[in-house]
Amino acid sequence: MEYDEPAWRDRFRLDGKVAVVTGASSGLGVAIAQGMAAAGADVAIGARRIEMLDETRARVEALGRRCVAVETDVTKVEDCDRLVRTAVDELGRVDVLVNNAGWGGRYHPATEDTPEHFREVVDVNLMGSYWMAQAAGRVMEPGSAVVNLSSVMALTTAKMPATGYSAAKAGVLGMTRDLAAQWGAKGIRVNAILPGVFLTEATANYSPNYQQKIIDARVPIGRLGDPVDIASTAVFLASDAAAYVTGVGVPVDGGVLLL
Repeated sequence: MEYDEPAWRDRFRLDGKVAVVTGASSGLGVAIAQGMAAAGADVAIGARRIEMLDETRARVEALGRRCVAVETDVTKVEDCDRLVRTAVDELGRVDVLVNNAGWGGRYHPATEDTPEHFREVVDVNLMGSYWMAQAAGRVMEPGSAVVNLSSVMALTTAKMPATGYSAAKAGVLGMTRDLAAQWGAKGIRVNAILPGVFLTEATANYSPNYQQKIIDARVPIGRLGDPVDIASTAVFLASDAAAYVTGVGVPVDGGVLLL
């Protein structure tokens, strides 16, 4: 390619594309939906809390992009199919899927974890991502991209009893590699992001003192993550700037995995 400025800049853009973002009612999902819109994509958003999805839709539309919101429980195959179908019907296509929907579960020692709780955590984080990937993969054209949200917990531990979450997020990495191998010939790239500790709804109850303890113990870069750090990486992986990147997991963790 020519290395003139417009062509180079355009590789990082998503103009004319449609992105589907799950778990878009709060936290990282809101930032990712906004990031996709800021890069030029129209966005279909899904989550269980439809009233909060309306707020995200307003944020996307304020950036000048079209947006449809669909109440979606990713553990239900029919909901996943409906979200993708709505994106195609209302926005014309699906070029990007960001599997952000997830749940950390509750902390239980392994010997006390119930089958119902373990299955629920795996159902949301791993199986929900697979159902969404299946639905999107059926309609995606060459040049499309899937971005799965895994976690540093797939590769390390926070020394908290979160077996289901860690196992599910490790499963997301395996799923990412396999789908990348399967769909490479179709021109669909599949990658994963491994977030560290981020300031979101899930960590809103962390006191400043506790946040600092985490930073001092585990985060060499010296701060907790901001959702825009994940959104920026997701946009990159969705864009043509990452056209030769597939099957990998990208830590966005401030260095947690170094320690």
